[in-house]
Amino acid sequence: MSQNPTKHTKVLIIGSGPAGYTAAVYAARAMLNPILVHGSEPGGQLTTTTDVENFPGFAEVIQGPWLMDQMKEQAKAVGTEMIEDHISNVNLKSSPFEATGDSGQKYTADSIIISTGAQARWLNLDSEQEFRGFGVSACATCDGFFFKNKEVAVVGGGNAAVEEAMFLTKFASKVKLIHRRDSLRAEKMLQKKLMENKKIEIIWDSVVEDVLGDKDPKNVKGIKIKNVKTNEIQELKLDGVFIAIGHDPATQLFKDQLEMDKEGYLITKADSTETNVPGVFAAGDVKDKIFRQAVTAAGMGCMAALEAEKHLSHN
Repeated sequence: MSQNPTKHTKVLIIGSGPAGYTAAVYAARAMLNPILVHGSEPGGQLTTTTDVENFPGFAEVIQGPWLMDQMKEQAKAVGTEMIEDHISNVNLKSSPFEATGDSGQKYTADSIIISTGAQARWLNLDSEQEFRGFGVSACATCDGFFFKNKEVAVVGGGNAAVEEAMFLTKFASKVKLIHRRDSLRAEKMLQKKLMENKKIEIIWDSVVEDVLGDKDPKNVKGIKIKNVKTNEIQELKLDGVFIAIGHDPATQLFKDQLEMDKEGYLITKADSTETNVPGVFAAGDVKDKIFRQAVTAAGMGCMAALEAEKHLSHN
């Protein structure tokens, strides 16, 4: 196949979603002619979310996929070049930076904004995937509100699971925390608060075997759990299931080139999106494991574009 000539850009944005698209809007309006490279399913985690009620500017409920589509079209309209490709290799030591796509396309860039996001870890049950967005969620702060006075379960045993369970007691009438071991990994202070909460019941030594629900209209009715010590199967009636077994940031590509924490999240300077390599910026869930919201990701995308513009004008 004939090799496309190398594409050069002042700003290469890797990854879509609120961070990447917002970075693109700001970079394009700064006349930097950014290239944004996205995978075959652009838009990130929001494309698996149905109702979005917490993105500022919309009094009515909006749909996650629609919001991402609008952001993408806006970035295009102001002058972003969008390319569907999967970046499989980067060299952050060269100047300009180099990236290669699965397509064989080579890219060079004076600055890079990384917004590859993160993926929630799932239990990988067919039924869980089937009811995703219809009672199965990986984000309590996103979806807890929809379970007012309903019964829900949280699956997991780390800090995130305990925090999600606590948060859900604001809305749900009952929260069952399902953990496969007989002790939690969460920090002691959190555990104490959890144990004191009357709305929370912990179910130890148990794993979820199946999510039960109606097909039409689609909604969760319960779960089937198995005790790992006795193999006893039990069905629990519930309205929602929150999977809280962690997230994986999409940072494999940058291993040994950028500073990361032990979970693989990119580390940036305080109050900045700049990584340890000048001219390389990181925005959204790829560096943020605390807030994980569309609006904070968008905010970081804006910061990254402004910081990239400043970097380019100084160099």
